[in-house]
Amino acid sequence: MAGVTLDTGALIAAERNDRRFWVWWKWQTSRGVVATVPSPVVAQAWRSAPNVCVAMVLAGCREVAMDATASRRTGELCAAAKTADVVDAFVVWGAAERRDDVLTSDLGGLAILAAHAPGVGKIRTLDDLG
Repeated sequence: MAGVTLDTGALIAAERNDRRFWVWWKWQTSRGVVATVPSPVVAQAWRSAPNVCVAMVLAGCREVAMDATASRRTGELCAAAKTADVVDAFVVWGAAERRDDVLTSDLGGLAILAAHAPGVGKIRTLDDLG
Protein backbone atom coordinates (compact mmCIF):
# COMPACT_ATOMS: atom_id res chain seq x y z
CA MET A 1 0.00 0.00 0.00
CA ALA A 2 1.48 3.34 -1.06
CA GLY A 3 1.78 6.04 1.55
CA VAL A 4 0.69 9.60 1.04
CA THR A 5 2.31 12.95 1.74
CA LEU A 6 0.11 15.99 2.25
CA ASP A 7 1.04 19.33 0.73
CA THR A 8 -0.13 22.67 2.10
CA GLY A 9 -3.13 22.72 -0.22
CA ALA A 10 -4.47 19.53 1.36
CA LEU A 11 -4.34 21.06 4.85
CA ILE A 12 -5.97 24.24 3.59
CA ALA A 13 -8.74 22.11 2.06
CA ALA A 14 -9.28 20.53 5.48
CA GLU A 15 -9.41 23.97 7.09
CA ARG A 16 -11.97 25.11 4.51
CA ASN A 17 -14.02 21.99 5.21
CA ASP A 18 -13.70 20.82 1.59
CA ARG A 19 -15.98 17.81 1.26
CA ARG A 20 -13.68 16.13 -1.31
CA PHE A 21 -10.82 16.21 1.17
CA TRP A 22 -12.87 14.86 4.07
CA VAL A 23 -14.34 11.97 2.05
CA TRP A 24 -10.83 11.07 0.87
CA TRP A 25 -9.42 11.44 4.42
CA LYS A 26 -12.07 9.12 5.87
CA TRP A 27 -11.31 6.55 3.16
CA GLN A 28 -7.54 6.78 3.76
CA THR A 29 -7.77 6.48 7.53
CA SER A 30 -10.27 3.60 7.31
CA ARG A 31 -7.62 1.69 5.35
CA GLY A 32 -5.03 2.37 8.04
CA VAL A 33 -3.02 4.84 5.98
CA VAL A 34 -1.05 7.29 8.12
CA ALA A 35 -0.27 10.34 6.02
CA THR A 36 3.04 12.16 6.26
CA VAL A 37 3.15 15.94 6.60
CA PRO A 38 6.44 17.82 6.35
CA SER A 39 6.91 20.41 9.12
CA PRO A 40 7.31 23.30 6.64
CA VAL A 41 3.86 22.40 5.25
CA VAL A 42 2.41 22.67 8.76
CA ALA A 43 4.06 26.09 9.11
CA GLN A 44 2.52 27.27 5.82
CA ALA A 45 -0.97 26.04 6.70
CA TRP A 46 -1.12 26.89 10.42
CA ARG A 47 -2.33 30.47 10.18
CA SER A 48 -5.02 30.78 12.81
CA ALA A 49 -5.59 29.39 16.27
CA PRO A 50 -7.43 27.35 17.14
CA ASN A 51 -7.19 25.58 13.84
CA VAL A 52 -9.50 22.68 14.72
CA CYS A 53 -9.82 21.03 11.30
CA VAL A 54 -6.10 21.14 10.57
CA ALA A 55 -5.36 19.91 14.10
CA MET A 56 -7.70 16.94 13.54
CA VAL A 57 -5.84 15.98 10.37
CA LEU A 58 -2.43 16.45 11.96
CA ALA A 59 -3.44 14.20 14.86
CA GLY A 60 -3.72 11.37 12.34
CA CYS A 61 -0.45 12.13 10.56
CA ARG A 62 3.26 11.61 10.96
CA GLU A 63 5.03 14.97 10.89
CA VAL A 64 8.58 14.94 9.53
CA ALA A 65 11.18 17.63 10.14
CA MET A 66 13.97 18.67 7.84
CA ASP A 67 17.29 17.31 9.07
CA ALA A 68 20.76 17.96 7.65
CA THR A 69 20.49 15.27 4.96
CA ALA A 70 17.00 16.36 3.92
CA SER A 71 18.00 20.02 3.69
CA ARG A 72 20.89 19.24 1.38
CA ARG A 73 18.88 16.87 -0.84
CA THR A 74 16.04 19.40 -0.97
CA GLY A 75 18.48 22.08 -2.10
CA GLU A 76 19.87 19.76 -4.75
CA LEU A 77 16.34 19.07 -5.98
CA CYS A 78 15.65 22.82 -6.18
CA ALA A 79 18.79 23.25 -8.28
CA ALA A 80 17.90 20.36 -10.60
CA ALA A 81 14.36 21.66 -11.13
CA LYS A 82 15.49 25.29 -11.30
CA THR A 83 13.09 26.40 -8.58
CA ALA A 84 13.46 28.22 -5.28
CA ASP A 85 10.41 26.71 -3.58
CA VAL A 86 12.04 24.83 -0.72
CA VAL A 87 8.75 23.69 0.82
CA ASP A 88 7.51 22.07 -2.40
CA ALA A 89 10.94 20.54 -2.97
CA PHE A 90 10.96 19.07 0.55
CA VAL A 91 7.49 17.63 -0.02
CA VAL A 92 8.58 15.99 -3.27
CA TRP A 93 11.99 14.82 -2.01
CA GLY A 94 10.42 13.19 1.05
CA ALA A 95 7.66 11.59 -1.00
CA ALA A 96 10.28 10.16 -3.35
CA GLU A 97 12.27 8.76 -0.43
CA ARG A 98 9.15 7.06 0.98
CA ARG A 99 7.67 6.19 -2.45
CA ASP A 100 4.57 8.16 -1.42
CA ASP A 101 1.79 9.66 -3.46
CA VAL A 102 1.24 13.39 -2.86
CA LEU A 103 -2.06 15.21 -2.30
CA THR A 104 -2.08 18.90 -3.18
CA SER A 105 -4.49 21.54 -4.41
CA ASP A 106 -2.29 22.58 -7.32
CA LEU A 107 0.18 20.58 -9.40
CA GLY A 108 2.20 23.69 -10.24
CA GLY A 109 5.81 23.25 -9.30
CA LEU A 110 5.28 19.81 -7.78
CA ALA A 111 5.09 18.17 -11.20
CA ILE A 112 8.29 19.90 -12.30
CA LEU A 113 10.06 18.82 -9.11
CA ALA A 114 8.72 15.27 -9.40
CA ALA A 115 10.30 14.97 -12.84
CA HIS A 116 13.65 15.24 -11.03
CA ALA A 117 12.77 12.95 -8.12
CA PRO A 118 12.42 9.31 -9.13
CA GLY A 119 10.27 7.39 -6.70
CA VAL A 120 7.43 9.84 -6.24
CA GLY A 121 4.08 8.12 -6.62
CA LYS A 122 1.11 9.86 -8.15
CA ILE A 123 0.62 13.54 -7.53
CA ARG A 124 -3.10 14.02 -7.03
CA THR A 125 -5.04 17.22 -6.77
CA LEU A 126 -8.29 17.77 -4.93
CA ASP A 127 -9.99 17.80 -8.34
CA ASP A 128 -8.76 14.22 -8.88
CA LEU A 129 -10.70 13.16 -5.78
CA GLY A 130 -14.04 13.81 -7.41
